[in-house]
Amino acid sequence: MLAKRIVPCLDVRHGKVVKGVNFEGVKDVGDPVACAAEYNRQGADEIVFYDIVASHEGRGTFLDVVRETAKQVFVPLTVGGGISTVDDMRQALRAGADKISINSAAVKNPKLIAEGAEIFGSQCIVVGIDAKRNGKGGYSVYANGARIDMGIDLLDWVVEVERLGAGEICLNSIDTDGVRGGFDMEMLQAVCARVRIPVIASGGAGKLSDFADVFLQTDATAALAASLFHFGELTIGEVKADCRSKGIAVR
Repeated sequence: MLAKRIVPCLDVRHGKVVKGVNFEGVKDVGDPVACAAEYNRQGADEIVFYDIVASHEGRGTFLDVVRETAKQVFVPLTVGGGISTVDDMRQALRAGADKISINSAAVKNPKLIAEGAEIFGSQCIVVGIDAKRNGKGGYSVYANGARIDMGIDLLDWVVEVERLGAGEICLNSIDTDGVRGGFDMEMLQAVCARVRIPVIASGGAGKLSDFADVFLQTDATAALAASLFHFGELTIGEVKADCRSKGIAVR
């Protein structure tokens, strides 16, 4: 069995790390380079950066953040937000990213997944998915910061994502994002059962046991969180120690 990964996520807006609840009520957390360096020190297995405004005028600032972070952080760095072309991927990789995360762009142009995988390798391509219960017993895929229901069934989409060559899926539950009530176990396991590529659990971590629970109750290979780490409620070391105490192999 592969060792499980603990992944802090930093949403970056205009050069600052921010955090909100259900994609709303955003507030500043701190300097992204300093935050990433601290998570590197704590033993993070990877670090994820999302440019949540992804505006043309903010892109240069964001890539500067990536460059500075890559100088200080020695774990894989995943970068996403506003990446909609192969050239965008190339720029992020040149700035120091190890992986590229695409979300809305992949939904609107699935060929981008295949193009990125062919040029840079599947290991570089992470497809982020924001999904929500649709009231009919299933889940719908959303785009544009979880604002637009794309009318796509989640389980159909993850199968297609894998077929197109993605190396990993980061699954975020809109229903649980920022609410801190635990990961969406049902959604996660439904997706894990459909694909063979790694699935990162995102959205909902609120307490120490949530991390071990997601590994014990689903086949997720990594757990991603923001608020708990940003506000100093938990360290990555504490999370890993708790997982080990429950028989879970972590890096």
